[in-house]
Amino acid sequence: MVFKFHQFFVLAKATTTCLTMLVLCSLQGCFSPMALDHAVIEYDKTTTDILSKLILLNIARSHQHQPLHFTGVSNIAATFNFQFNAGATPAFTGNSGSLLTPVFGGTVSENPTISIVPIEGEEFTRRLLAPFQENKLTMLLRQGADVDLILRLLASELRLSDGKQSGIYLNKPRDAKGYQLFRQAVLHLSSIQDKNKLFVEPLMFDQQSTLPTESLSAEQLSALQKEYKVVYQAERKQVVLTKRVIGRFLLTNYDPASLTNEERIRLQEEAEQYAVNDLSVDIRRGYPGGEWPIHGVFRLRSFHNVLNFIGQSISDDPEYAVGKYPQTPNVSENPVQTMALLVSEDEPSGDNISVQFDDHYYTLKPEVGYQWNREGFRLLCQIFQMTMTDLARQGAPAITISK
Repeated sequence: MVFKFHQFFVLAKATTTCLTMLVLCSLQGCFSPMALDHAVIEYDKTTTDILSKLILLNIARSHQHQPLHFTGVSNIAATFNFQFNAGATPAFTGNSGSLLTPVFGGTVSENPTISIVPIEGEEFTRRLLAPFQENKLTMLLRQGADVDLILRLLASELRLSDGKQSGIYLNKPRDAKGYQLFRQAVLHLSSIQDKNKLFVEPLMFDQQSTLPTESLSAEQLSALQKEYKVVYQAERKQVVLTKRVIGRFLLTNYDPASLTNEERIRLQEEAEQYAVNDLSVDIRRGYPGGEWPIHGVFRLRSFHNVLNFIGQSISDDPEYAVGKYPQTPNVSENPVQTMALLVSEDEPSGDNISVQFDDHYYTLKPEVGYQWNREGFRLLCQIFQMTMTDLARQGAPAITISK
């Protein structure tokens, strides 16, 4: 009888040891992905929050006429240490008092190393001060951004070159006449966009040239066929070369592909007279929104000037309500401010983004319905990402887990 009890005790001990090892392995394998998942999500939330507050902080600096400055997180090295212990103790009560009960313990410690670097230098400063090129703005428009919101943020002026309204109209509240017409123009484009009739397309046209047949060898003709459509005209003893060219972008209320090739070339030649930070607009009669023809260019700002515009609009040069142009249909969204901010001495409540600077709190104004301010701030973050350069990294792994 004693022998059987000893066998049972050994068997129970072995079983307990196996269970201990199994649970230990499962816990060790479980904690690693749990820690990794938590770390990635939390660090992502933190870096995004830092970027948002950094942009809001520089708007506050602009409001108070302080120099702008940016700092970024260049590297995160998070090391996790897992320590487990296991043992066994006799059961305290019941018929199982002679059996062993497993006891488990463990700790998880995190040791993050975060590299913070100032975003400065000639290259970043040049990007910060350089006006945006049309392809960056059109990329956002083709992703569905509101045309009136993005033009109120990025465009500094509208230059009209057709009709009685030819001239320069500044997106600056102090210029009462210019500001009013600028606001009315972008609102008119918004009404066309609301009907899904606003085209943001590059001008595509065929460029032709002719060469005498005797001037081309067989090898040269073969090489040209890789880039050109080649048509041989025997009666004229010449070769006609045709190449499809992708030109400048254009805001229109019609499909540019419906124009003749000659008309598209003419529009391209006109657009080439302007700078790369000028976006051409051509709203014609006979199409949606054609009640008010608009022909000209929007001149784009730099990111530095975008932040200055928002900061100065808080008190130095505040925006004001502007009604639609008489021929413009009703538009649901026409907020007074491009980005409405609240400045107070008390810490704001709620979940809106806020930052403290010089004893004042700056926060996005809460909204009901369509989140114009939040959408504008989201675009502002995207625009900043297009502006900044890659931060210097130390070469350390982003996240390491030690067991």
